[in-house]
Amino acid sequence: MNQKKVLVISYSQTGQLSNLVNNFTKSLFENKNINVIYKNIKPKKPFAFPWTLMTFMDSFPESVYLDPCEINEFEEDDNDYDLIILSYSVWFLSPSIPISSFLKSPWAKKKFKNKPVITLIGCRNMWIMAQEKVKRLLLDLDAKLIDNVVLIDKGNSLETFITTPRWMLTGKKDSIFGLSTAGIDENEITKSQRFGKALVDALMNDKEKENKSLLYGLKAVEVDTKLIKSEKIGTKSFTIWGGLIRKIGKPGDIKRKPILMLYLIFLLLMIIIVVPINMIIQSILRKINKDAVIKEKELYELPSGSRDERIKEYQ
Repeated sequence: MNQKKVLVISYSQTGQLSNLVNNFTKSLFENKNINVIYKNIKPKKPFAFPWTLMTFMDSFPESVYLDPCEINEFEEDDNDYDLIILSYSVWFLSPSIPISSFLKSPWAKKKFKNKPVITLIGCRNMWIMAQEKVKRLLLDLDAKLIDNVVLIDKGNSLETFITTPRWMLTGKKDSIFGLSTAGIDENEITKSQRFGKALVDALMNDKEKENKSLLYGLKAVEVDTKLIKSEKIGTKSFTIWGGLIRKIGKPGDIKRKPILMLYLIFLLLMIIIVVPINMIIQSILRKINKDAVIKEKELYELPSGSRDERIKEYQ
């Protein structure tokens, strides 16, 4: 049979996403009938890690509005890819700037057209609104989203509210105050190899040509219904404030700093005071509108879903 060609696109600022991608694609790399081409997005002006507080906040307006940064262009190739895996992390409820920049590039426009795409997300715990934006970007490319896999940080919302910012601003992932270490659980990253095993079987049987989910029944994604409303509210807030800050100046402009710090204070107050109250209210509303919540959950879990009936087959 002809060798299958799989394109893997990624941008990993911390290295965690690279680790996830390596495990996810392990079985693909090991199969002699599959040629995996890995391309790492490189911004011309790198996003340093760890972040400083100001550079972190200064990136939020452009993240939310999907304003592209300059990236190093990939060399032209003659490969006609059978499958594309797009791996990304979430910045301010949006795909990271390097990823959205790539998806607006001429190279992506050429290579993604009419191709089946699998998105692979590694993030803290909120990803729905980011994926909705990626869906629109893929639609603009005439690509076909056939699967979505999401791995989130192992701590609960309270833990990650402390551990994730600490990791982003200091580079330290170790436990503090008895809390979980930051990031995705290493065991979950290793278990993501099940997806690669399923993809090998699918590719060997030309299933990617059917433009249907290849990773169904593997518990690829699970929506936390408690966070849906918070994501929507957060996105609206980011859009309003981000639009204001973009009008004041471009990234790095000193005139943006006072408004960015004002918004940071506003955001922290919202998280500490408003979000807990809203979650209590939403908890009551979810019980009243149980059927609607289930439908919304299932909608955001498409196309792969949260069922697990095939996991034993690919453990």
